[in-house]
Amino acid sequence: MDITFVLPPECISRIISLSTARDACRSSIACPIFKSAADSDYVWEKFLPSDYEQIISDSASDSSLITSLSKKDLYFHLCHNPIIINNGTMSFVLDKESGKKCFMVRAREFYIEWGNTPSYWIWSYLPESRFAEVAELKLVWWFEIKGRIETKILSLKTIYAAYLVFKFVDTRYGFERRPIEFGVHFEGSDTEERYRVVLDLPKDMPQLSQDRGDGWMEIKMGEFFNENGDDGTVICSVFDFDGYSPKHGIIIQGIEVRPKNGR
Repeated sequence: MDITFVLPPECISRIISLSTARDACRSSIACPIFKSAADSDYVWEKFLPSDYEQIISDSASDSSLITSLSKKDLYFHLCHNPIIINNGTMSFVLDKESGKKCFMVRAREFYIEWGNTPSYWIWSYLPESRFAEVAELKLVWWFEIKGRIETKILSLKTIYAAYLVFKFVDTRYGFERRPIEFGVHFEGSDTEERYRVVLDLPKDMPQLSQDRGDGWMEIKMGEFFNENGDDGTVICSVFDFDGYSPKHGIIIQGIEVRPKNGR
């Protein structure tokens, strides 16, 4: 029996809205009635975060996006076009698979040891950066960075992974032999899992860092589970100290948190 003769279009839309964005796109090719239901604003409003209007209104983007685009077009616009929010301190984008929220916190918001001492770190503009400033390391022996993000702005019931977003200058040194420590934990927690990685491996070795395709590299710092948004603050940290191993030549754009494998 053809389901389109049994159920009215609004019921089909309701069923599709309980699935995922990927399933909705697949449903739209089944037949004209399914396409009309799967492409409806009703369906795609369900896939957008409940606070998407507030997020867009808080950004430098044109707020007419809310009214000028269909909800489906708005969904994919937010997947492919990060918007700057919170007075330029963060960027926001949707995870294409799940519709869950992803954020990048700019480097200027971090605690960086010696970060305001020009002989150690300098702040400059790069056209390929989302933000007005990036942090470039000139020379340190004590390498420490801490970023913070509030769990209340993240999607609930979600496993998040945190990534350091960076690039190297051609003349870098200090990252090719000695490993640095990464850690991700909830502020005030007694437990913190840390692991050590060599950030700048030779090109003939398997790379831990990945090319993002936007002119930057990223490396995973750790994971956390945002259960209900009331857990507080997540701290993402990078650390190394060796008085005999100076470091030079890394540029930090920010730390990005996004759902692990789209979940």
